[in-house]
Amino acid sequence: MSSLAILILTKNEEDNIVDVVRNAKTCTDDVVIIDSGSTDRTVELAEQEGAKVAFRAWDGDFSAQRNFALSQTEADWVLYVDADERITPTLGEAIRDIVQHGSLDKQYSIKRKSVAFGVTFNHGVLNPDHVLRMFPRNTVTWVHKVHEHPECPLPKETLPGYFEHYAYTDWHEWEEKLCLYTTIWAQDAYARGKRTSLGAVFGHSLGGFFKMFVLRKGFLDGLMGTYMCCNHFFYTMLKYLKLYELQRQGDKK
Repeated sequence: MSSLAILILTKNEEDNIVDVVRNAKTCTDDVVIIDSGSTDRTVELAEQEGAKVAFRAWDGDFSAQRNFALSQTEADWVLYVDADERITPTLGEAIRDIVQHGSLDKQYSIKRKSVAFGVTFNHGVLNPDHVLRMFPRNTVTWVHKVHEHPECPLPKETLPGYFEHYAYTDWHEWEEKLCLYTTIWAQDAYARGKRTSLGAVFGHSLGGFFKMFVLRKGFLDGLMGTYMCCNHFFYTMLKYLKLYELQRQGDKK
């Protein structure tokens, strides 16, 4: 039988940490928290629940945090779970079966359904997606600072069941993530040589809204779904405006 470690990145997650650790322990006792400097009770509560806690200072690079997590376990398999995600029973059963009986020759994708503001979304911005999260430990490397993704050469397979993803608890949390993700995206894009114009800022924003409202049928989630598509217009505009600002500042140097 193989071994499994569940890896969870945290910063100030005291509202989630007890539930996510207990949920993870339905699949394995090896739960590793990678904390980036919590100032609340996240670390204390995680340790009380029996999780191992390692620290890596936040430097704006999500991939670096996930790659660091790999060095904190010797398990055969690793499963990444975000603090706001929960493993459903069907998914948990499939994970345990792979660890007990599977061979280390595949990577696994997991469906994720988002819950936000009391609504379960099935379309648009928070349309259910699939995320690659379970790998033989020695086969995966994460790339890109934000909207990071894994690079793994093994064949992909989708597990039954899904994550419940509690995306936002309130609009304050949504605003904080908006500011964080747009800033990191703009800095990373600028460093990679990406450039934009004011006309392109509007074009990307309009395209983002069209994609979410029409192509992903965001309107089918009712008023909240429509509102989230409008928010996506603003999100896209803000990240490209931040990129435009960085390149203007660079041109002055």
